[in-house]
Amino acid sequence: MTAPQQLIDEARAWVAEDPDDRTRAELEAVVAAAERGEETDLADRFAGTLEFGTAGLRGALGAGPNRMNRVVVTRAAAGLAAYLLDTGHRGGSVVIGYDARHNSDAFARDTAEIMTGAGFKALVMPRTLPTPLLAFAIRELGCVAGVMVTASHNPPEDNGYKVYLGDGSQIVPPADSEIADRIAAVGRLSDLPRGGAGTPVGEEIVDRYLDTVAGLAEDGPRDLSIVYTPLHGVGGTTVAQVLETAGFDAPHVVEQQEQPDPDFPTVSFPNPEEPGAMDLAMALAAEKKADLVVANDPDADRCAVAVPEAHGWRMLRGDEVGALLAHHLLARGRSGVYANSIVSSSLLGKMATAAGQPHEETLTGFKWIGRVKGLAFGYEEALGYCCDPDNVRDKDGVSALLLVCELAAAAKAEGRGLTDILDDIAREHGLHATDQLSVRFDDLAQIPATMDRVRTTPPTTLGGLAVEKVEDLSEGSAELPPTDGLRYTLAEGARVIVRPSGTEPKVKCYLEVVIPVDASPDGGDVDAARISAVGRLDAITADLRGAVFGG
Repeated sequence: MTAPQQLIDEARAWVAEDPDDRTRAELEAVVAAAERGEETDLADRFAGTLEFGTAGLRGALGAGPNRMNRVVVTRAAAGLAAYLLDTGHRGGSVVIGYDARHNSDAFARDTAEIMTGAGFKALVMPRTLPTPLLAFAIRELGCVAGVMVTASHNPPEDNGYKVYLGDGSQIVPPADSEIADRIAAVGRLSDLPRGGAGTPVGEEIVDRYLDTVAGLAEDGPRDLSIVYTPLHGVGGTTVAQVLETAGFDAPHVVEQQEQPDPDFPTVSFPNPEEPGAMDLAMALAAEKKADLVVANDPDADRCAVAVPEAHGWRMLRGDEVGALLAHHLLARGRSGVYANSIVSSSLLGKMATAAGQPHEETLTGFKWIGRVKGLAFGYEEALGYCCDPDNVRDKDGVSALLLVCELAAAAKAEGRGLTDILDDIAREHGLHATDQLSVRFDDLAQIPATMDRVRTTPPTTLGGLAVEKVEDLSEGSAELPPTDGLRYTLAEGARVIVRPSGTEPKVKCYLEVVIPVDASPDGGDVDAARISAVGRLDAITADLRGAVFGG
């Protein structure tokens, strides 16, 4: 069956406007196949426009308005320029960074040309660099906005477009919808004024960032054998230089993953949280008898940590790394607000309160955490940590990695490890164990249907624990703006949050249980609590599969 003529005409109009030879040829081939009656993805490519939201743009590369390509990026840049003009920033500077993904450099160049054409000064980062370095540059260079071309830890076929305003924070409502409105109002690309390719930012901005991050580490032990992987991303050189400046020996780097590669050939999914992504690093750590494994995601705004245990290496959960970093900074006397997202562990709040520091919960995402007034430290369970909000008001996998190494070296000097510190925290505040259940949907309509079903018939017990309170987060509160999600408070301090993913076609459930720890002389107290926590989390997960996803 041939595609409708209206769809064919729309696709041909796109081809006529597309400045990219590759995507133009790609779409022409799809149109020709559709006209022959072959099955194609033409309808999906034109099923609306890739949505611009609080994460900017993110999607699969390809031709058509529902893909990431030079037409979509050019329109996004023009919409952002219009927003900046309308909000009183005419003539200001916009800094543009990019990672090593497919087409990142081309998207950065298009953005620069649109910005200069609109009368702004476009500053282009000198090479592929980490996202936190772009966030640092915005405030360091006094820019009115910043753009980072990256899809972070998405699959290799994706790319994205992250927008920051002049305070160095990611955009939040209503700026996102106001920019989206201006993108929708962009006319023909041929009518958009284009200027030059922007002014390259000197390497001194990189040096200033490196010195700033390295300066976070105080004097102390540096004897630590480290294995590191940038996971085919852009963090490798930056991390090596920061560790060297801070006084650490060069890490053992996973050779197969050392150089940036947009195809991410050694992993099925370039996210250190995904099963298998850290296998090469942990194998190298076993070979080198290392003390610690650290990793970044491809744009180096996240940090993953693995530690040796009796039966091999174990990945720490994001909540565990968040607790370790908070412990480190609180012990130093870092004052200010300690913040985490609502889906992260409740442990941070107890640690901050015990240390006499304020604590706040935010909606999911660093666009919210970065805007907390008086922020001293912020984190989210998905391996994102803000350890230096005065300089980088976003998650930064490089500074987090350095502070984890500093803490591990100090512990090693005392004959201890990071797990010993986690045990200490559990003894003081109880064992806070977290887990996650995610279900991916091919039919996107099933996501709101799932949320509606759970709103209508919420569970009364989960894992044998009574559901004591149900909060519909879409209604908002004095503390939190509205967001699509449900929070269940269970007996004995347990908690479950159910929400749609903001970046993937998934519904996610975030679980936490709290097990009191009674200290015992043999140190088995925490181990017993962990065993109990695993059983309780498994029971809650089993019930959630039925209550939320119908089994």
